[in-house]
Amino acid sequence: MTHRERTSFPPEGRRIIFYLLWDARGLVDDYVLYKLERLRRHAEHIFVVVNGKLTDGGRERLEGVADTIWQRENVGFDVWGYKEALAEFGEDKLAAYDELILMNYTWFGPVNPFEPVFERMNALELDYWGMTEHGKLRPNPFTQKDVLHSHIQSHWIAVRRSMFLSDEWREYWRTMPPIVSYTDSILHHESRFTHHFAQLGFRYEVAFPQRNYSTWHPAFFDAEALLDDGCPALKRRPFFHDPLLLDRHAILARRYVERAEQLGYPVSMIWNNMSRSSQPKVLNTNASMLEIMPDVDISYDTERPLRIAVIMHVFYTDLTRELLGYASNLPSAYDLFITTTSEENARVIRDIVEAEGDPRIGNVDIRVLPSNRGRDMGAFFVGCRDVLVSRDYDLLFKVHSKKTVQENLNAGNFFRRHQLMNLLNSPGYAANLVALFQKEPGLGIVYAPTIHIGYPTLGRGWFANKEPAAELAKKLGIRVPFDDPSPLAPYGCMFAFRPEALSILSDVEWTYKDYPHPKAHFDGSIGHVQERMFTYAAAELGFHTKTVATTRYAAISHTSLEYKIDRMSKFVPGYPIDQVGLLDAAGDFLGGGPVGYVKAYTRLSHPRAIPSLRTMYRPVRGVYRLAWRLMHPRTWWRPRRRVVDEPVEAAVDDMELL
Repeated sequence: MTHRERTSFPPEGRRIIFYLLWDARGLVDDYVLYKLERLRRHAEHIFVVVNGKLTDGGRERLEGVADTIWQRENVGFDVWGYKEALAEFGEDKLAAYDELILMNYTWFGPVNPFEPVFERMNALELDYWGMTEHGKLRPNPFTQKDVLHSHIQSHWIAVRRSMFLSDEWREYWRTMPPIVSYTDSILHHESRFTHHFAQLGFRYEVAFPQRNYSTWHPAFFDAEALLDDGCPALKRRPFFHDPLLLDRHAILARRYVERAEQLGYPVSMIWNNMSRSSQPKVLNTNASMLEIMPDVDISYDTERPLRIAVIMHVFYTDLTRELLGYASNLPSAYDLFITTTSEENARVIRDIVEAEGDPRIGNVDIRVLPSNRGRDMGAFFVGCRDVLVSRDYDLLFKVHSKKTVQENLNAGNFFRRHQLMNLLNSPGYAANLVALFQKEPGLGIVYAPTIHIGYPTLGRGWFANKEPAAELAKKLGIRVPFDDPSPLAPYGCMFAFRPEALSILSDVEWTYKDYPHPKAHFDGSIGHVQERMFTYAAAELGFHTKTVATTRYAAISHTSLEYKIDRMSKFVPGYPIDQVGLLDAAGDFLGGGPVGYVKAYTRLSHPRAIPSLRTMYRPVRGVYRLAWRLMHPRTWWRPRRRVVDEPVEAAVDDMELL
C-alpha cells in the first residue's frame, strides 16, 4: 500500500492527538482536563503543546491526562505550535499511528459524547476530516478580494497516515511562512489547509458539514443546532465576541449554555474559564447573565442553608429600619455587623435593632469607626476586614444608608431602591437570590443592573476612574480585560458575594489613610476605584458575576431603555453595530461645540486630512487652553465630581485616625 491509498480507521487503530493549549496565566482550567480525560479512551498518545506560560500547578494537572507536555515560546499562534510539535515528535514515531488530530483549546466539550462521531468518521475511507466547517465567502473578508474557500475549522483537524506520511504533507509544513498575526493564521493555514489538500487529490469529509445548516459559520451562528445534531464541541468565541455582532444576528449564547446544561455538560467550567479571559460586561451581555426573579420562592434549598452575614454601614440613622427590613427578608439565620460614625449613632441603631426584633439575627456587632474616611468603603475594607478574611461565612451582603443629596429627591431615592430592592426585595425574592449561590459554586458576586434612570451612567461608567483602576489592577495582579466604555460594577456599592471571591481586594491591609476626607470623595479616589474593581477581582480568581432584578424593576428599566435607544437611533441609520461604528468613527464630539462637530465631520468625510490638520490644531488648542486658564484662575483646577455619587457628608468632619 502506498501512502496515497486511503482506508477507514482500523478497528485496532492507533491515534495521536496534538492538543494546543494557551492561557495568559499559565493555568489549566477544568474544561481542558474534562475534555482530555474523555479523549483519553480514543487516543493512544496525547501530546499537549503549551504555547507560553505554564505554572507548576498547571503542569501537575496536565500530567494526569497527557503523555507528553511540551512547552514552547508563544510565537506563531497554533499553526507554528503544530508545526514544531510534529517536528519534535518526529516522523518516524508518527509512522506508527493511523491517525493524528490537530486540536486546540478554543472549544468546550464534549457537550455530546465523542463516541458517535468517532464511530461514524472511523468507518469512512478518507485522508482527513474535521469536526465543523466554515462556508465559502466571496470576497475573502480578510483580503477583500478573491474567495475564502470553505474549510475545516482548525480547532479539530484529523489526518490519516495516507496523508501525514506523504510528500505533500511534508512540503506544506516546510513552506509554511512565519505567522505573526491572527489574520496570518487564517490565510496561511486555517482557510488554506482544506482546499490545498483537496486540490492535491486528498479526500476529506466533515462530521457536521456547513451544507446542513442555514449559515456559513454554524459553529458561531448556529451552535444550538450543532449541539442538537450531536456535535461534541461548543466554541468559546460566542461568549467573548462583540455583543453588537451577536445582536445583529440574534445569536443568544445563553441558549447555547442552557442546551449544554440540558445535555449534561458542567457549565460551571464555562463560567470559570470565560470569567478570567473575557471582558465581564461583554460576557454578561452575550450570555444574558441578568436573572429576573419573582417574589415567590421557586429555588431555595432549605436543606442546604448558607452561613450568612450582613455588613451594614449606617451614616443616616433614619434609614436603619429600612435596611433592617430588607435584611429580614433573608431565608435563614444571619449575623449582623453594623458600622457607624459616632457613639450617639450606635445607641440609636442598637435601640432600633432591639425594637425590630428579627428572630433570625444571630450575633449583632455594632462598631463605631475611628474614622469616616472612605465612608461605606472604608467601613467595609478597614472596619470589617476581620469579617471579610475570616471565612466564617459562605455569603455576605453589603448594604448602607445611601442618600445622594447632590441629586434631586426622586433620583436619589430611586438609586437607593434600585440597589436594595434588586438584592432583598421580599422573602421569596431574597430566597431565590441566595439559591443562585447554592446552585452555582463559581458565582462570586451579585448586584443590581447598571443604574440608568435619573443618571447619565451609560457610556461614562468609568468616569475618571479607569486609569487609577488599571494601576490598581496591575499592582494586585488582576489581568481580566477592562470593559469599554463602562465597567460591569455595583454602582452604589450594595451587593451579595462569596468572601473568597473578593480576596484579592480584601486581603490587602487597607487603612483609613488610603481614603480621602469625606468631602474630597471624588472620582479617581480609591473608594470609587474599588467600586469598579469588584467584578474584575472576582473574575481573576475564576468567579463569575450575575446581575439580578425584580420583575417590577425589569419592566421599569426595559421600557425606559427601549425608549431612550429608540430616540437616540432616530437619525443614525442601520443596526446598532452600524450605528456604533459610525459614532466611533466620528469620535468624542458630543458637547464639544462647533469645533467638536467640525472634528467629527472631518473624521467621517475627510479622514486622510486628519494627520496634517492635527499638526496645526494641537498648538492652537494649547494656546486656547492656556488663555482660558489665565482668564478663569479660580475654576480651572477644581476636581470634577461624579454624578453618580455618595452624599458629601459636609455635616461630619473626619475623625482623628488611631
